[in-house]
Amino acid sequence: MANKSKIILGIDPGTLVMGYGLIRIEGKKASLLGMDVLKLSKFKDHYERLQQIHCRVQNLIREHKPTSFAIEAPFYGKNVQSMLKLGRAQGVAIAAAIQEGLAVTEYSPKKVKQSVTGNGNADKEQVWQMLQRTLNIPERPDYLDATDALAVAVCHFYQESNPLVGITGSKGWEKFLQQHPERIVR
Repeated sequence: MANKSKIILGIDPGTLVMGYGLIRIEGKKASLLGMDVLKLSKFKDHYERLQQIHCRVQNLIREHKPTSFAIEAPFYGKNVQSMLKLGRAQGVAIAAAIQEGLAVTEYSPKKVKQSVTGNGNADKEQVWQMLQRTLNIPERPDYLDATDALAVAVCHFYQESNPLVGITGSKGWEKFLQQHPERIVR
């Protein structure tokens, strides 16, 4: 059976800069389709920024026809107003994806970093360097918000393609081996 190509759209929500990244999955290999940012600082009105986020996400989905949508969940900070604004930005991006018929998957920043680098406390530079090696990206983008979004897409790919996700304990292993006898090496 031939493997069908998939496209994953990853979003790093923000109220001043929103990153987005797209990868194509062919079999078990991911390749870069594109990444960039939406700069929102020129829009003074917060609601206008939200409208811009909605329109860009909707246009990305219509143009690239992703099969999956992944977004970074907001982290908890001390500034309540910033958290509220970030939550709204995330909500608008999610609403655009749902409106276009895509299921939404959220990942914590720590989960994204752990999936991409093996270290949940990695910094943006470490995430970028791992993505550069993994996807053979020739040059660094101007904004690491774009690579953060790309990392969300790659994290989703790793989570979808890992047959061990969701299996815990010895009962989980037993069940996995029963369902996949071809994986047992004798």
